[in-house]
Amino acid sequence: MMIDKTPLSFRHEYKHLISSSEDRLLSARLGRLFPRDSHAGPDGTYRVRSLYFDTPGNRALRQKLSGADSREKFRLRYYGDPPAFLRLEKKVRKNGLCAKRSARLTPEQCLLLLRGDTDFLLESQDALLIEFYSKLKGLLLSPRTVVSYEREAFIYPAGNVRITLDRKLCAGISWREFLTPGDREMPVDPGRTVLEVKYDAFLPDIVRMAVQMPGRATCSYSKYAACRRFD
Repeated sequence: MMIDKTPLSFRHEYKHLISSSEDRLLSARLGRLFPRDSHAGPDGTYRVRSLYFDTPGNRALRQKLSGADSREKFRLRYYGDPPAFLRLEKKVRKNGLCAKRSARLTPEQCLLLLRGDTDFLLESQDALLIEFYSKLKGLLLSPRTVVSYEREAFIYPAGNVRITLDRKLCAGISWREFLTPGDREMPVDPGRTVLEVKYDAFLPDIVRMAVQMPGRATCSYSKYAACRRFD
């Protein structure tokens, strides 16, 4: 098997679960200070849709709920509609820091995966796709749930900072409809927004002050775990 020797680039990440009114205040404040993600639509947002994989014993979910210090999970993800830009992602958490590897997939390859046809992964030259094949076979990973939400993202070059406001979180009724989103989705924690701040070695003071919400403590909120409540 091909081994990817490229070291993971770990980043800090923290989250707040905020109200709609706090969201509006924060969005306006951030919009005056930082540029939005260049991939956003005219309203400054875009839709994110992910399909998460887990083992028959829900290893990824159990590790998240137990707060395991070292864990990983795999997901397919695309932005907007239709899914022109689609990729496989492996998210790793270790010692309180996060990292991610990704590999491009075509919609046709994604359809093969959803049908259980995985041979093309083993035949690829991409280390992550080959690793995913081994986990599908060795750990019996399988599609579990679709997670979708509306995202507004801001960037700040110093510290490689990315601030996101994720709204209208929904769980898909069926993972088989991952590529054909419709109205068959279940709202999750309506009226709440997930604020996420990611950065490298340091968080600049201007960002720290901009995202400060009095009385709000960081939390370990997981969109995947929240949507699994509707299994």
